[in-house]
Amino acid sequence: MNIAIANRQRTKKINSRRLRQIVNALLAALEISEAELGIVLVSAKEMTRVNRQFLQHEGSTDVITFDYSDSAGDDLRSLKNKKPEPPHVGTDSHIYGELFICVDEAVVQAKQFGTRWQSEVLRYVVHGVLHLLGHDDLKPALRRKMKLEENRRLRELTRRFALSKL
Repeated sequence: MNIAIANRQRTKKINSRRLRQIVNALLAALEISEAELGIVLVSAKEMTRVNRQFLQHEGSTDVITFDYSDSAGDDLRSLKNKKPEPPHVGTDSHIYGELFICVDEAVVQAKQFGTRWQSEVLRYVVHGVLHLLGHDDLKPALRRKMKLEENRRLRELTRRFALSKL
């Protein structure tokens, strides 16, 4: 497992070592046997730039997932048109990708939903990893299924780790 964390935001102090421990626990729970995962923590300004450059969307967002596996293809723009593959969780699961996570959005959404910003950051990590496993949230039925799995994984991690130390 190779998990690289880059903290390029200054909104909140984040314990990268603790985040890596939590991500390792998530990957183990998902039975992912091999991972090359980059997690880039960014500000709203940088997320806006990434969102515009790679997805042609305006404004910031909470998380953007880039899948670098062979099945994802080389052109990042093709991710929008890629047909979803069924989620694959098992002992031979591999993920290769990068998650851009906006800490500013986590702070805003935590206030909106009555949670902690640390919980929102972790939610975005779980969400991105589920995308790398093939989950899709473009259609309502798939979105509900993904949200249930996201909530379940977040609850498990919250029971194991004190998120306030993130």
